[in-house]
Amino acid sequence: MKNIIFGMMLLFVTLSTQAQEKKNKNAKLDIEVNGNCEMCKKRIEKAAFSVKGVKSADYHIDDKTLHLIINEEKCSSLDVKNAIAKAGHDSDIVKATDEDYNKLHGCCQYERK
Repeated sequence: MKNIIFGMMLLFVTLSTQAQEKKNKNAKLDIEVNGNCEMCKKRIEKAAFSVKGVKSADYHIDDKTLHLIINEEKCSSLDVKNAIAKAGHDSDIVKATDEDYNKLHGCCQYERK
């Protein structure tokens, strides 16, 4: 009898834990990304779309914000930030390497902090 009760409790805990880990398939995120021009916009959006799970990516040059819709079951904001850094652009927490930054066109090289 104790084994049955213990098994039921374990099953309940397992199911409730899985329910809490459900990811949003249409998560809306805004990421701060450094960029200067239309070439930057294209490069940043292309880098974002290279990540599996990104459904929408729209970079706004005026406020330096990338508006995203992602499937959190397939990717995370960190995955997108890493892809953008690989393209040469710094985001709020992931910085591009000097090598990747130096590959940018002259007008795209923003002032780094």
